[in-house]
Amino acid sequence: MARDPKYDILFTPIQIGPKTLRNRFYQVPHCIGAGSDKPGFQAAHRSMKAEGGWAAMNTEYCSIHPESDDTHRLSARIWDEGDVRNLKAMTDEVHQYGALAGIEMWYGGAHAPCMESRATPRGPSQYASEFETLTYCKEMDLDDIKQVQQYYVDAALRARDAGFDIVYVYGAHSYLPLQFLSPYYNKRTDGYGGSLANRARFWIETLEGVRKAVGKDCAIATRFAVDTLYGPGHVEVEREGMAFVEMADHLVDLWDVDVGDIAEWGEDAGPSRFYQQGHQVPWTKFIKQVSKKPVLGVGRYTDPEKMTEIVTKGFADIIGAARPSIADPFLPKKVEEGRIDDIRVCIGCNVCISRWEIGGPPMICTQNATAGEEYRRGWHPEVFPKKGSDDAVLIVGAGPSGSEAARVLMERGYTVHLYDTADKIGGHLNGVATLPGLGEWSYHRDYRETQITKLLKKSRKSQLMLGQKPITAGEILAYGADKVVIATGSSWNGNGVNCLTHDPIPGADASRADQLTPEQVLAGKKPIGKRVVILNADTYFMAPSLAEKLAAAGHEVTLVSGVHLANYMHFTLEYPNMMRRLHELHVNEMADHFCSRIEPGRLEVYNIWGEGSRRSYRGPGVLPRDPNKTQRWLEFDSLVLVTGRHSEDALHRELKTRQGEWAANGIKSVYLIGDAEAPRLIADATFSGQRLAREIEEANAQIPKPYKRETVAWGTSHMPGGSIEIAYQR
Repeated sequence: MARDPKYDILFTPIQIGPKTLRNRFYQVPHCIGAGSDKPGFQAAHRSMKAEGGWAAMNTEYCSIHPESDDTHRLSARIWDEGDVRNLKAMTDEVHQYGALAGIEMWYGGAHAPCMESRATPRGPSQYASEFETLTYCKEMDLDDIKQVQQYYVDAALRARDAGFDIVYVYGAHSYLPLQFLSPYYNKRTDGYGGSLANRARFWIETLEGVRKAVGKDCAIATRFAVDTLYGPGHVEVEREGMAFVEMADHLVDLWDVDVGDIAEWGEDAGPSRFYQQGHQVPWTKFIKQVSKKPVLGVGRYTDPEKMTEIVTKGFADIIGAARPSIADPFLPKKVEEGRIDDIRVCIGCNVCISRWEIGGPPMICTQNATAGEEYRRGWHPEVFPKKGSDDAVLIVGAGPSGSEAARVLMERGYTVHLYDTADKIGGHLNGVATLPGLGEWSYHRDYRETQITKLLKKSRKSQLMLGQKPITAGEILAYGADKVVIATGSSWNGNGVNCLTHDPIPGADASRADQLTPEQVLAGKKPIGKRVVILNADTYFMAPSLAEKLAAAGHEVTLVSGVHLANYMHFTLEYPNMMRRLHELHVNEMADHFCSRIEPGRLEVYNIWGEGSRRSYRGPGVLPRDPNKTQRWLEFDSLVLVTGRHSEDALHRELKTRQGEWAANGIKSVYLIGDAEAPRLIADATFSGQRLAREIEEANAQIPKPYKRETVAWGTSHMPGGSIEIAYQR
């Protein structure tokens, strides 16, 4: 099926300096947890997108010197010849598919904590980072400036030798070039501070040096936050933004423009909770008015209609994407082949970003379970091994894990019966997607529903059975399946069991009229009173989302939280605006408080630190600290228990007790996946379904197969030309 002609502009090549992009789909720099230390992962992930039709693939931010060390997070590095060798694995693979490879050269200033290198970062002025608040930089003198500019030049030469086609001088997200440009950071009074021309000098001189070094061999790009979104005293698009582009335009082959800063870089990588695709256009569209060079815009573009509009209206020449390229590495090919409904649409949950923020590879994706597994497990998002047997598989539960397992098994050619009591695929995600701002999360369900529907048309034996009565263990035994997958999900605790005490809370009972679980709130079948207390021991989205939902509906909401409220949302970049939203709605938070008992219409709360700081041995049966005397009563009309979850695994447990009957009924194996095994992120539940479906022929497929690790063995050299060559465990 050919592409729709209205998308032709997206497939028109465009020149960037000495290089040509084969189309307008461009994977901007983004973190995956590979860096230079995992060259197999780096090469496999980026080249998968090249195979999928993206015209250019970039590294994550790539440190040019040990003074720019972001440990505990993982960046790429181009410090020495060992890094050149490792990164060349990426450029070689990307080039095999006719795509360009780019490197984002990065010097962080005070935003680089240097916890591994223990070096001292340098900056235009001395200040404490608002992102890494214990990190200060040294104020650069003129010798420092020349030295750091030479770091960029030396790194660019190494990048050229590694095979990169596009070399960035990275100035977005408040890194060094922008620190010089912005009066928020730059308090200098010499030729590098004060006027805009002076503040722009460091960046322009650095571009001049890089262009002189590699400009005939590489395209020169700069990533520029054209508006830091803080108003006067910072970078504003119609002042410093446009003016700087005019100053530096002759030195740049490609402008990669975005908005925002480092402390709240979710204003750039906007989560779908707050921002739709194209949210940066009101700022970035100004750059095309002053630049004579190609301009690249970002904004989580997932829809080819919107992409086409951005180009045809002259807001940008090239569609930049990070998260959409992770969710579907084959997005360009699917547009080109007219398979729009086969695109795995990025849901904007930012779980991919969360793994980098935490500091642990690999990157994961809620939509694309193969993301991060291209090298270590050899998974391809569009290619599946053919089935290894004629086994028929019964899957009980059509939530994220069950529907993913069914999809992959059917892709492999297996006969699959997918069984659920609900009327729609999606499991608990159907309720979650009704929460404020989370509607786009339903794309996860929609993709699997679409693909399963298509696959059913190809298979005469597979079935989708929705709206069924709960199936029993006896019915499963008599069903006739060769293998059974239990994917029955999890539920929120109705008795208050939580991560703090690991016990029920006396009086907690969601069967009462005045107490509810999150599922009961979303189902809307219980009346909710005016005064609502949400008792929270969960650190992700549920408690603040319910607070927003109920407060917006006119309830008086108090959040009693015994854990850091929404802590994981720091990592998904949702936290700042989530807190602003709760403030707007006058939600009252009692932080560091939890509940000791519940009575009708009231709960006893206490400060979790109320036992005091001193401890001593006081004998058996006696607390080592003073008794907590901070208890007080808090009244409510309705109490929502967001205390913890439990697996709905009773069906699996019963099947295990009847294992002696399996063989007589033709059952070879029974598996447990997703939240039914243990409550987890939607991304991890989806992964568990994909993993089992790919490994179901294994003797014990419940246990994952080992994956390849990229480790340097003791006693080997990481440098080429050493007495012992680099040895990776493959």
